[in-house]
Amino acid sequence: MALTWFTRRPEPVEAPAPEPWPETAETWTPEGVTVVERYLTLGYAVVLVYRCTGFHVVACLGCHHQTTRLTSKYGTLLSLEQAAELANTHAAGCRAVPRAIPARPDDAAAREQLRTLVRGLRARDENVSLCLFHLDLHRLSLQRTNGWITVELERLADDEPEVLKVSVTAWSTDFRLQALPES
Repeated sequence: MALTWFTRRPEPVEAPAPEPWPETAETWTPEGVTVVERYLTLGYAVVLVYRCTGFHVVACLGCHHQTTRLTSKYGTLLSLEQAAELANTHAAGCRAVPRAIPARPDDAAAREQLRTLVRGLRARDENVSLCLFHLDLHRLSLQRTNGWITVELERLADDEPEVLKVSVTAWSTDFRLQALPES
C-alpha cells in the first residue's frame, strides 16, 4: 500500500495554445515597391529586398536597418545580387523580432512626410538634382507609387518655389532642390 503513494501521478494537463505570432510580413507588399526577396532574421523578423526605381533596397522590418549602397556614403547602388548578399548577411546576425507593419498613411500625412523629406535634402549648393531614387529608403513609410510622388513633388514646386523647381520636357520631369538661404 505504501508503494501506491509513490507511483501516483497527477492527471495530465493539456498545454495552452501558443499566442499567435505577430505579422511577419511574409506577404506584405507596400504600394509603390516591388518586393523581390525576403529573408528571416534569427528572431523571425523579415528582411526585405525591394525595388522602386530600378535600384534595390535592403530593409529589416525588425531593427530598422536600411541600405541602398554597398558602403555608407559613396558606394555604388545595389544590384540584385549585392542586395541579396547584404540581406542574407544581415539576417544571419540580426536577433530582432518582428515589429508591427507600418500602417499606410493617409494622403495628407504622406504629403507632409514627403515635403519634410525634400526640405531636409536641401543643401548650400545651387541646383542639386532630386531623383526619385533619393527617396527609396523612405518608400516603406510613404507607401506610394512613383506617379503619386511625382505629382506631389510638382505640387511642392508650385507651392514652395524657394525649395524645389521643376522642369518638364517631352522625355522627363527634372526636379532641382534650391539652395538653403544664407544665414
